[in-house]
Amino acid sequence: MTREAERPGNLEEQAVLLVAGLADLAVSTLGSTLGTVRGLLRRSDTAELAAEAERDLIARGRLTLDRYAAAPPAHLEVLARHALARQAGDGV
Repeated sequence: MTREAERPGNLEEQAVLLVAGLADLAVSTLGSTLGTVRGLLRRSDTAELAAEAERDLIARGRLTLDRYAAAPPAHLEVLARHALARQAGDGV
């Protein structure tokens, strides 16, 4: 079958096929996710898993904030360090 024969004829047909494909993907993903959740709920160490997940999320949040929220060094501080380094280099 060629590519031309596989493609729908008009935009409306393409939109319907896209929506149907997305719906199928969502249903299959939801089904597998529910199976995973059911399996986790049957475990005897669910409370420990939840506590570990909470600690992991807190650590990830801390790393993210440290990465993006850290204030850059003050401009004058950077200039002062460059001046000190230059003076130390001239003194030798």
